[in-house]
Amino acid sequence: MSEPENPAQPVTLLHLTDTHLHAAADSKMRGVNTLQTLAQVMATVQADSAWPPAGILATGDLVQDESSMGYERFKSSLAALGTPVYCIAGNHDDPELMAQALSDPPFQVNGEVRLGNWTLVMLSTHRPGDDAGYLDAAALQALDASLTANRDRHVLIAMHHHPIPMDSAWLDGVALREPEKFLDVVKGHDNVRSILWGHVHQASDRNHDGIRMLSTPSTCSQFLPEAEFFALDQQPPGFRWLRLMPDGSMDTRVGWVTR
Repeated sequence: MSEPENPAQPVTLLHLTDTHLHAAADSKMRGVNTLQTLAQVMATVQADSAWPPAGILATGDLVQDESSMGYERFKSSLAALGTPVYCIAGNHDDPELMAQALSDPPFQVNGEVRLGNWTLVMLSTHRPGDDAGYLDAAALQALDASLTANRDRHVLIAMHHHPIPMDSAWLDGVALREPEKFLDVVKGHDNVRSILWGHVHQASDRNHDGIRMLSTPSTCSQFLPEAEFFALDQQPPGFRWLRLMPDGSMDTRVGWVTR
């Protein structure tokens, strides 16, 4: 489905994150074949009443092993759907290889997308050699300019790393570094309705200074919420539906692969 021409109509997005694909089709991460779980997620969403979305948002860690073939596998999994796919790098990604594989339609890496009365702003928080995220001064200045340019539109910011604590000691150690600088930019604009991320392999829905803060489960395995040390949850592969309303409100729900 293409972008709705009528801004009075809601816009539906599908959020996928942390697919962790590999060059080899039979590779596993923590005992899970991530290519198979992505296929299971795609079969589940295409059977959902919300399908097809106006776009698919993929917020990083698309590939685990920084391989060109991993991105080709991601590309082949989604290219035939006829749906725009908006991509952001995570800490396990290679941004250069991602851009080489995913810069031609229906794929887009980073940037902005206008969807009805909304603007989707995609931020890369990738920092070479660091599992945590970072936005340098130039990135923050660009965000400030983008939010100013979209002052009359509702804004959804998408990124890989979490800008607020998840109440998990080990996971918060690899969050967005210096998040207060990012949040200070956001506070300077009243058009940001929601901030959405991946990375944490779990679902959450919170309010921070009047902004809806959302995380989405991985298409493979999940992390145990509020754990001091690394631990896996028993939740299945997941995803999130987003319905962006013309008045700036949002309906959202998390979906799971049923086994």
